[in-house]
Amino acid sequence: MIKHYILNLNPTAKHEWDRCILRDPLTAKRPDIAKLIAEAVAADTGSYLVSVNIEVQVLEQAAVPQTEQLSLPFSEINVPSQLREVA
Repeated sequence: MIKHYILNLNPTAKHEWDRCILRDPLTAKRPDIAKLIAEAVAADTGSYLVSVNIEVQVLEQAAVPQTEQLSLPFSEINVPSQLREVA
């Protein structure tokens, strides 16, 4: 059984559970790996010793857009030279 998923890695995510996310490409739901294995066994109630082979092949990598920072020279920044006093 071959399944395709989108893996999103973000080591700087605020929460631990958002650092590594596996999602279905069509529904965006997180896969239930135990359910997938149970479907593959397709047998009666019981306990099974199973071997699971996970082979990962990167099909495409989307680049993370870099945020662009603009720097202005100090001559272009408008800073009032004097503060006005209110009487």
